[in-house]
Order: sequence, then structure tokens, then C-alpha cells
Amino acid sequence: MKGTIIEQILADHLVAGQLESGHEIAITIDQALTQDITGTMAYLQFEALGLERVRTELSVSYVDHNTLQTGFENADDHRFLQTVAAKRGIYFSRPGNGICHQVQLERFGIPGKTLLGSDSHTPTAGGLGMVGIGAGGLDVALAMAGMPFYLRTPQVLGVTLVGELPAWVAAHDVILWLLQQLSVSGGVGKALEYRGPGVTTLNVPQRATLTNMGAELGATTSVFPSDEVAREFLYAQGREEDWTAVATDEDAEYEEEMTLELSALEPMIAQPHSPDNVVPVTELAGVPIAQVCIGSCTNSSYQEMMTVAQILRGQQIAEGLSLTISPGSRQVLEMLARSDALADMIGAGARILEAACGPCIGMGQSPPTDSVTLRSFNRNFPGRSGTKSAGIYLASPAVCAASALAGELVDPRELGEPPSIQLPEHFLVDDSMIIPPAEDANSVKVQYGPNIKPVPEQQPLAEALEGEILLKVGDNISTDEIMPAGAKILPLRSNIPAISEHAFAPIDRDFPARVRQQGGGMILGGRNYGQGSSREHAALAPAYLGVRAVLAVSFARIHRANLINFGIAPIEISPEDYDRCQQGDELRIADIHGALQDEGQLTIEDVTGEFSFTASCQLAERQAQVLLAGGALNWARQKLGS
Repeated sequence: MKGTIIEQILADHLVAGQLESGHEIAITIDQALTQDITGTMAYLQFEALGLERVRTELSVSYVDHNTLQTGFENADDHRFLQTVAAKRGIYFSRPGNGICHQVQLERFGIPGKTLLGSDSHTPTAGGLGMVGIGAGGLDVALAMAGMPFYLRTPQVLGVTLVGELPAWVAAHDVILWLLQQLSVSGGVGKALEYRGPGVTTLNVPQRATLTNMGAELGATTSVFPSDEVAREFLYAQGREEDWTAVATDEDAEYEEEMTLELSALEPMIAQPHSPDNVVPVTELAGVPIAQVCIGSCTNSSYQEMMTVAQILRGQQIAEGLSLTISPGSRQVLEMLARSDALADMIGAGARILEAACGPCIGMGQSPPTDSVTLRSFNRNFPGRSGTKSAGIYLASPAVCAASALAGELVDPRELGEPPSIQLPEHFLVDDSMIIPPAEDANSVKVQYGPNIKPVPEQQPLAEALEGEILLKVGDNISTDEIMPAGAKILPLRSNIPAISEHAFAPIDRDFPARVRQQGGGMILGGRNYGQGSSREHAALAPAYLGVRAVLAVSFARIHRANLINFGIAPIEISPEDYDRCQQGDELRIADIHGALQDEGQLTIEDVTGEFSFTASCQLAERQAQVLLAGGALNWARQKLGS
């Protein structure tokens, strides 16, 4: 990957390892972000390290996911987040200020910097020429403590963009096309770098849509150059001094390359229940819909919101249909309110939600039973909407708005001439809802509510692992299925004993009781186990219950790291052995300590089936140390103590 943007930024921040694909490296982190459902635990973990202040250039705590306050739990979490931010040197973005990725892009993003966030869509920052990486909250806590972030050097996939988007085709259609071509696991172990003459035809919010949904490909990160387009965006945000040029070297070499002709694209749509189940909208025209939701960190910029407003102007949404709109930031919402755009939306029958994640994370707006909901979001996993029987379709805001008027899926090109929306020369800048940390940390007392429990202690990894296969699941199991979200469960994110009772609830509600009855055990998974959200609770809760190993054909990047961070061995097995092993089988793994020190080759005995097979738990030296210590928190305490 000679001369690529990815290589340049990683090389500038490299503190250990070699920039060779697949090799573990350590990089310094300039900026860190958390959001409220992952941030509570991340800051509890930071405090468990015993440090007084964060050591990054900038850290920001956002409240954007868990904003529905149906009880004291969320309000207590928000008070904890605000006070711990003030005391520990962290900026605090108040509820209502917007979605973390959009606000970070608008107000804090700096080309050429590294950003680590406790949210899988942190690569959104790549639209501004940053290397943004999603990770578990514990990894972010360690980065805020000044420790490097460890990752495998990704292969770089160079995506050459040619031409420009036709009328009614949006950035969302570009990334849906890529998902159709590459699949939800096609980006695992890779980073996408956009290049070519078509890049200059996309503005920063459009670029951010592509880098945002690179997470759905499983990619480590995605990045665009920082060029004149990026400079103009920062100028419009009143931050031109933060701009610096970041460009690919002329002699750059990519491990993989592909070319995308933008002018050949058409409006696309993802069908249930995977973001890569993509077809042109024309193939589904006429499908009745009950609900439309527009927003999310993927598609809630000023340009997208103004496009929706113009489509809705003077119209009425279909009878019996519910349309919700969630602007991505307070900046966007206020600019809509100061124009006629908000009135156009309200007049058409839209319900205006706060500038937050809302329905995308399952926080309200569950659709009717057996209905179809159309969303301009990034994920459509089973049950993510809050209604297990509903079909979730993903499309651009233009497709969503046009379909809301018709009451069925339609191709927006049928509407004739498209709206022409340009980014403003100056955005409305008001940072009054971003609270800087206290100058005198001693004047601040961190406030904990009764639902906020200490970080569970983990024991070192046993020399031999024995236990039952407690659950066997298929391919592409998402973290939504391992640890679901929604308004009932999200308030428990700072209470691991309570939230653990919901582990694997969409698949098997008896799982927590079975783990306790068996005194622990193992999980068996297929390909791409743990795709989707970065939520570390999908590893933390099983670890708390007593799961000590997950055997899978392959793992999603972030979830594999989270398993190691919480002392669960991620063991790769062959598809044939996956088929042979069954739920309820008793497994025995002897001398796992020795195996970790010997290239990770394991022999696993299936006592029930009376056969043995080989497997791999191949880890970098540091990862092996973390796993043996019982998790990253134990390991980090040892490092910081020494």
C-alpha cells in the first residue's frame, strides 16, 4: 500500500509494529469519542485505571443514542457522563446537540488525524481525510489513558470513482452498490480509500455517507482525500485553520483495486434482513409501506434534509403512513427552522424527532406487526426496528421521501426534475451545547446513580477450558442479536448484571439461565460472527455470565477484539467441524496457555461426539497476554502500574 493515504496517516502515528497487511501495529490516537450507551462503561473503565485526566489531544462525550428518559436510569447516566467529562478533561455534547459522527465531522474533525470511537460508525470521519476507527469502549478508555491502539494493518482497497452522480442518485446508492458487490464481510481486514476524478464531484457530507457505511462492509476504516472540497467545508464551519491537504502519492500501490462509474448508478434499496441484500428500487416498486424514517448518522446532513423538504413541499404523506425525520445535529435543525424547510416537512405530515439516533438504534418508532418500514439508515438486522416481524428496507432520503408520499416503494426519478441543493457558504455555528471540561477538576464530583454498577472483575484465563456448547448460531450473527438494543434494554448499559439477563434474547431467551445452570461454557458460531455495532456489551455480558470461549468459522473485527478484551478466547474452526459440533456437546481444550504461546494451534475434544479436531486461536503476542490476564483492563493495570 505504498503511498496511500491510509499508509501515510498510520505511518505518522505508528509506535510499534510494521505496516504490513495482517500484522499487528500500535498507533497513537489524537481524538476519541464516545456515545452514551457505550460511554458509561468506557468511563467507568477509565476511572478503574486510576488516572486523573485523559491524555488525548481531544476527547468528546456525546449523548445521542439513549435519549428517551422513561425512568431515572438514562437521566442518571447523562448526569454521570457530564460530571465525569468535566472532571477528566473531556468535552461534553449535551442531549439534543446531535449525533456524534455528524457533530464530530462538523465541529472537531481535522484531516490527517486519528480518531478512535466507541461506535462502529466512527469511520464517518474519513469523509474529511481522517482515519476514524470504531472500537469497543475499553479500547477507547485505554486510548484516552494515553496507551496506543492496536490493530491489524488492513489491506487497502483503492476505489476509483469516475464520472458524477445522475439526477436523483445519492451517495447512499453508491455504498449500497458497493455492499451488493462486496457483501457485509467483503471489507473485513481491509480499508477503503476513495480516489479518482469522481471524488471531486462529492462534497464532504456525501463522502461521509460512504465512509460511514463502510462499517457495513466490515472494513476497518474508509477515507477520502482532504482537498479543496474539504477546505471549503471547514471554511463554511468557521474552521478553515484546521484544514491540511491529505492526498494519495502518485506512485501509490493498492493491494486491491476497483472502479465505479458514478454516472451508471441508479437508486438502490437494501431488502430485509441484511445491508448487502441490495437491488435497484425499480425491482420493488409498488411494495406497500407503513412507515418511513429519515435520518441517522448516515443521511441527516443539511443537504439531505433540504432535499427531503423540497420533495415534501406542498404535498401530503400517504394516508395511514407514519413519517419521522431526525436531523443529524442541532446545527442542521436550527438551519431548517430558520428557513421554510421545517415548515414544509411539518406541513406534509412529518413527525420531527430530536437531533439524535432515535429509530436507528431502536429507540422508539417500532413499526406495526408484519409491516414494511423504509429507512435512510445503515442497518436492517432482524428485530433492530423493535418489531421482529417487520421488514426493514434501506434507501436514500430521496427514495424515502418520494415513497412516503406514495405509500409504497417508488423510484424518485418519477418525480421529474430533482431538487438542487448546495451547501451553504457559512453554516450556522453555535457551540453553546458543547461543554468544555472544568479548569479545576477538584471542584467537580462525579455523580453515580443507583443503576450504575462497577466494572465486573475478570479472572485470568484457566489453563484448560471445559464446558458445554451452550448455543449454536449461524452465519453473520450481529451484535444486535447477541446483545439487543431498544428502549427497554439500553438503560441497563451501565449495569452489567442486569443487562446480562438479555444476552442472546432475540435468539434464545433461556440462554442466561442455561449458562448459570451449567456454570459457564462456550458458544458456537458460523461465518462473520459478531458483525455490526461495536457494542462491547456483546462480549462483556457473556463474559460476566461465564462464557470462556467462542468457536466460530470467522469473526467480525471489532467483536473479535472485544472478546479478547474481556477474556473470552476467539477460536476459529473449519466449516466441517462447525457442522459436526452440536449445541449441548461437551468440549474439552487442554493446555490453552501452551497453545497461545505456540502459534495458537489447539486440539479440541468433543466428548459427547467422541471425536477431536484442530482449531486456531492465533493471536499477536500482546493479545495473548491480554487473554491470559483475563482481559485488557487487568493487562492495562499491570502496564500502567509498571
